Amino acid sequence: MIILYICYYLSRFNDQNFVTKTVHVGEDVTLTCSRHEYHESGTLFWIRLVAGNLPEVLGATYTFASAYFNKTPRITAKQEPGTFVLHITRTELSDTAFYYCEKHVELQTTFLNSTFLRVKGPEPDITAVIQVPSSDPARLGDSVTLQCSVLSHSEKKTCSGDPSVYWFRGASDESYPSVIYAHGNSGDECERSPDAHSPQKCVYNFSMNITSSDAGTYYCAVATCGEILFGNGAKLEIEANMWLFGNSQRANTVLLLLSAALALSFIVIALLTYIIKKNKYNCLNGKKKKLLLNLLLIKLQFIFSI
Repeated sequence: MIILYICYYLSRFNDQNFVTKTVHVGEDVTLTCSRHEYHESGTLFWIRLVAGNLPEVLGATYTFASAYFNKTPRITAKQEPGTFVLHITRTELSDTAFYYCEKHVELQTTFLNSTFLRVKGPEPDITAVIQVPSSDPARLGDSVTLQCSVLSHSEKKTCSGDPSVYWFRGASDESYPSVIYAHGNSGDECERSPDAHSPQKCVYNFSMNITSSDAGTYYCAVATCGEILFGNGAKLEIEANMWLFGNSQRANTVLLLLSAALALSFIVIALLTYIIKKNKYNCLNGKKKKLLLNLLLIKLQFIFSI
């Protein structure tokens, strides 16, 4: 629903009544909307539209002259000769939004003008976030140290407080990187150059013992002045343990030999079964022949006796 509101309002603007304005935090801004006194009475509105939120009415007045005005601690909407102005004092980053003026006369709505106000925060003094890639694959159980170097110009520092440093890991099976470590706000790792114009170098290390689930790309992120600066990332690869690999090879060889021995045993058993059955058949045939011969002799003795 909110997206539909945004699309609807933006579709009503054209290049002639849409402008972009950029200011820095703390500056004052005045936006104007033309106000012509018509014969018909109507109302004018200043509305703010922030992505993800519903339109917010900041002030309203009549098309005819009126002394009525709207005022909050930092925002004032009031009439001036021929205009309806919106004045924002001491702008903040949260004031970044679309501001538009619309006129309502009876059942008709007219968009008079729109301004995209961009409020810029202090520029970060950090010039680079450098990560040293790992040269060789790590092995299970090894201790690995990832390094992140942050270069900055201390004389150009415009934000209060020290930067916050985080480590993210992006694995192949994860949709989004996950935060795995956060450094404390300490300057112990920083080396200050004797030359005031040379950048200051701060080195942050992250050590861990490698497990099978630690493979992935590790990113160093520095949060300062309302922005987050990422390093180029360091890919950590894990090498298979050769001892385990050798054991696996030996196990495969033993399994192959056992399978061959089992197959040979079946062949020997089949051969012995065949030989036993053949000998048994020959033995039965011999006994049968001997019985027939004995019967024949008995018959001949009987004949000669007669």
